[in-house]
Amino acid sequence: MNAVLEACVRCGDVDLALRLVDEMRRPGGCGVDGVSYGVLLKGLGIARRIDDAFEILESIEKDTSTGSPRLSPHLLCGFLNALIEAGDMRRANALVARFREVLYKGHSVLLYNLLMKGYIKSNFPLGALTVKDEILRQGLKPDRLTYNTIISACVTSAEIDMAIRFLEDMKEEANRDNNPELLPDAVTYTTLLKGLGNSRDLYSVLKIVVEMKSSRIFIDRTAYTAMIDALLACGSINGALCIFGEIIKQAGNNKDLRPKPHLYLSIMRAFATIGDLDMVKRLNKRMWPDSVGSISRSVKEEADELLMEAAFNNNQIDMARGLLRRIVNAKEWFSWTSRVGMVAVKVETMSGFTNSVLRPHVFPQVVLNDPVEKYMISFQETQPLHADLILEEVAMRFFKDTTVPIVDDWGSCVGVVHRQDCTKIDAPLISMSRGPPLCVPTSTSIEHVIDLLLREKSEMVVVVKRGNMYEGSYASSSRPLGVFSLTILWKFTADESDIDGMGGAACQLQEDVEGSNCG
Repeated sequence: MNAVLEACVRCGDVDLALRLVDEMRRPGGCGVDGVSYGVLLKGLGIARRIDDAFEILESIEKDTSTGSPRLSPHLLCGFLNALIEAGDMRRANALVARFREVLYKGHSVLLYNLLMKGYIKSNFPLGALTVKDEILRQGLKPDRLTYNTIISACVTSAEIDMAIRFLEDMKEEANRDNNPELLPDAVTYTTLLKGLGNSRDLYSVLKIVVEMKSSRIFIDRTAYTAMIDALLACGSINGALCIFGEIIKQAGNNKDLRPKPHLYLSIMRAFATIGDLDMVKRLNKRMWPDSVGSISRSVKEEADELLMEAAFNNNQIDMARGLLRRIVNAKEWFSWTSRVGMVAVKVETMSGFTNSVLRPHVFPQVVLNDPVEKYMISFQETQPLHADLILEEVAMRFFKDTTVPIVDDWGSCVGVVHRQDCTKIDAPLISMSRGPPLCVPTSTSIEHVIDLLLREKSEMVVVVKRGNMYEGSYASSSRPLGVFSLTILWKFTADESDIDGMGGAACQLQEDVEGSNCG
């Protein structure tokens, strides 16, 4: 039953775990023991039900709980670890202070290491240093995990010089006490490499790499990967390639050293940046047979994107355009601010409208410098609705039109209601308007109006008489003359004689505009 209880906690169903404990405690049940309470306390801690956990601890402390469990470090550590994993050091320290005698029984350094891990997960990683001071005050000896945790705290806080000093202290203490168990291991060095890579300190990275190879530690795949990532972060592509070649060579005798796809992508990114198309192709080809683990769809997609980037940076524009076409057909979407999006913009810029992959829409009947008055429709044609009408009374109107202007008792436009904003069937239309309508004078260029619609993520602007007004504001004394909307714009994607058959192009343009608005 304790195993079932552990399963409930792992699945995050602490309520079911509580009911199960109640069943175990009933007459005829199997009963509960310290393990049961330990698992339950851990589950309550993970679920952030701290008050319930402390109530159970109080009942155990007062010896009023079923099964008469005894307070022990094992019982408390699951709850403490849950608090630490959540970064809740205030409650973790409160738990330690209240049950200090129980937790410090045996004067083990493991509890202190646990507390230091908690500070790393909190907003004050260097708080781990105060725990080290407490270890020394208690007359205990820091172990390798203690130093590794402190070094990790320094790296997290970008205190790289301090992390290196602790590395030296670690080696000095190990030699002084003739304690090989205190010497740095692969975890120590990989943690340092991460920090040195972030600080772009190539000299120190190379120094750590040489030290790792000259020591007796076993350099596993994770350590090799950390070396390469640090060298790439410092801009040493050749250094990273040397280490990569060493991995491939040793992987022939030790399959546990075979690199993962992530490592191939890291090196491909570096070569794509400098336009080394040949190396990116070779790495992409060898990633499939030589890497270990599954190659996910996202990895395959990024590999194609890096090929496109390398081709563009190598001035192979036609190849980059072909790869972009394949990427666009395969991906549902990508952000323009992402790495692939920014490369796609460059490819599109070099391609021009005639060779564009992303199907830009050209409006042969629209001259961008023309005034909006030439293309607008009259305000009355839009059949505006009164602002005080309830949505339920006019709901069918929004099945027909995506945007509808609304007017007050004096016929002045007071807003525009969009279909996607109609969420309350019993509310007046004015409550679903996005505020005063976007307004432009009749002389505004159509180019400026289109930019305004896309920038404000709106679908309609109201056209008023030319006068002293500011873009985006609206004077209620001015009567609206007409409107211009994206729906009107879509009609110009085809010839006038082909208006009836332009549905597909219009729908595609609408999708592109909506995607632009979301972006």
